[in-house]
Amino acid sequence: MLIDLWAKLDQKGAVFYDITWCGFVGEKPPAKYVEIFHVVRDARNAALDFIRGRYAEGKKLYGWEVDDACRRVVEQAGYGPYFLHRTGHSIGEEVHGNGVNIDNLETKDERELVPGICFSIEPGIYLDGEMAVRSEINVFITPAGKVDVAGKMQEELILI
Repeated sequence: MLIDLWAKLDQKGAVFYDITWCGFVGEKPPAKYVEIFHVVRDARNAALDFIRGRYAEGKKLYGWEVDDACRRVVEQAGYGPYFLHRTGHSIGEEVHGNGVNIDNLETKDERELVPGICFSIEPGIYLDGEMAVRSEINVFITPAGKVDVAGKMQEELILI
């Protein structure tokens, strides 16, 4: 079960929150569900670690590079063909903003991730007719260059 939440946190339109969490209805999810969730979670975390590492080194960073860092984890786990969309999108007043996308699949976004922007990281694996997993976080790069995540990050499946 994918739970996609979008909430406007500031009534003036300044801050948005766009996340997806996954759950399983039952006491014990099948091992394959847990495995795939962990692959998606690890890919999301690899993308975030890549961004933080680049900023710590003071190096430039582009949307397509983050997509590659995330997608590499899914591909190495054997699920590359089932990650069907870009890793993330810019977030603005219309949720999907017109800034840098985390994308080297649909387009090669060669724009730089600079302080003051917000974007999602949301890898997914979709097994047609069987199951789907996506884990989405929102990342904000502060004007000082600190890489922050809005809200909590899902680390395990939610049991419903």
